[in-house]
Amino acid sequence: MTDDLPARAADLDAADPLAGYRERFITPPAAELLSYLDGNSLGRPLEATARLVDAFIREQWGGRLIRGWDEGWLEWPLTLGDRLGSVALGAAPGQTVIGDSTTVLIYKLARAAVDARSGRRTVVLDTDNFPTDRYVLEGIAAERGLRLVWIETDPAAGITPEQVADVVDDDTALVLFSHVAYRSGWLADIAAINRVAHAAGALTMWDLCHSAGSVPVELDEWGVDLAVGCTYKYLNGGPGAPAFAYLRRELQSELRQPIQGWMGHRAAFEMGPGYEPATGIRALLSGTPPILAMVPLQANLDMLEMAGIAAVRAKSLLLTGYVLDLADEWLAPYGVAVAGPREPSRRGGHVTLRRDGFKEFLEPLWDSGVIPDYRRPDGLRIGPAPLSTSFAEVCQGLTVLRELLEKSRR
Repeated sequence: MTDDLPARAADLDAADPLAGYRERFITPPAAELLSYLDGNSLGRPLEATARLVDAFIREQWGGRLIRGWDEGWLEWPLTLGDRLGSVALGAAPGQTVIGDSTTVLIYKLARAAVDARSGRRTVVLDTDNFPTDRYVLEGIAAERGLRLVWIETDPAAGITPEQVADVVDDDTALVLFSHVAYRSGWLADIAAINRVAHAAGALTMWDLCHSAGSVPVELDEWGVDLAVGCTYKYLNGGPGAPAFAYLRRELQSELRQPIQGWMGHRAAFEMGPGYEPATGIRALLSGTPPILAMVPLQANLDMLEMAGIAAVRAKSLLLTGYVLDLADEWLAPYGVAVAGPREPSRRGGHVTLRRDGFKEFLEPLWDSGVIPDYRRPDGLRIGPAPLSTSFAEVCQGLTVLRELLEKSRR
């Protein structure tokens, strides 16, 4: 059975309807990069991105200079947000905006949410959510005199509706969880959790960093109130690319974000004496939009729209299923365990492997041209991005890992 795994990779690649998209990415020679398995941390750049950035610098920035602001740049946070909402988030126009970092947007939305639920004194979150989410809520709780209610989650699992139902009540202002758990890859049931929280009168907020561009998202259909995510993972926006925020239309007149900058003013160029928020999603803006940093996202949205998120998800499940088979047959004999969900309905876009001492393997893996992601204390995250990763690439990467494990045993 073990000897069939490389052949299976070849068969899966031959049958892959998305195989041609790999040619759209800038990829180093195999001598430098054998297997990139960290698309869930930083996506690869597209050839089209290089062309778009070059053209923007030479023609729009260099050619139009400050006139570019009046010729469309000022609207990019909204127009690009609408396109992202349509292609990847299941969000109707006027509810998504691009700008700031994930951390800043979490602060803006969470502060606005708890202030809008005045009189409610608790916020619900889980112990294994990404640090930024937890740290920001700790700061907001200190600012506003709130109490944090922690749900203890297994790092190999994630949040469930039952866990949420046990703690939310009429004192809960906000719940904040990740759609896909950053450590385990657990895929939460957003719709069910939202129903539980809404029944208690709480607002719901979701971190989409590990799902946007990888897992189908239906924010409007699922009744999400607020959401935030990054664009540099499966959306290939580049290192430090701006994040996005979603605010359900019905809440836009009720919530007021706390960072009052000139771009969120109802008439930014009047330069008036007092702050008056703009109507709609524009009110989430604060400072000058990061226009140059938005250019790469346009190339990826073109590609994602063409491929279709359903096809991306189908390949993602095949890729992570193949990782599980390799782990069970090749790596388990060396003490490697899968630390995450196996069932497809609960599995996001990455698989976490766990073994004592995995940190020692990171440098030799990199030296061999294999790049996974390491998460303390003992996890390797295998995150194959469907549009840029082949099954053979996954096989090659885990072959090297198996060889290193065998060498360490001698």
